[in-house]
Amino acid sequence: MLWVKSLHIVFIASWFAGLFYLPRIFVNLAMVPEGSNAERERLLLMSRKLLRFTTVLAVPALIFGLWLFLGYGIGKGAGWMHAKLAVVALAIGYHHACNRLLTKFSANRNTRSHRWYRWFNEVPVLLLLAATVLVVVKPF
Repeated sequence: MLWVKSLHIVFIASWFAGLFYLPRIFVNLAMVPEGSNAERERLLLMSRKLLRFTTVLAVPALIFGLWLFLGYGIGKGAGWMHAKLAVVALAIGYHHACNRLLTKFSANRNTRSHRWYRWFNEVPVLLLLAATVLVVVKPF
């Protein structure tokens, strides 16, 4: 079980590293001046590669988490686990939102400012904080 838990932690940390950095690239994309096509294309390429890599990291993170929950019964029936699963659902939704935003940037249809992306960039920090407190403290 400790191997599965260790791998879960490593893949969660890796997945969230991508979720921390991808919106940071969006901030830079939103600030690209009109006509700076080379800069825009470079940032789009970086975003696409990072999203792809982050998605690859999310899959084993979720698989190992399910293994711990279903295979070892960690947190079954506990209130903190229900809350953590809600946080996981929000993280998956955030990941999906990043994909949608990248699609808009690729189609040159971004309507949001760099300030909005700076705030959007804080969401995964709050999600990781919530999940960590729920798992370690088990408040309910």
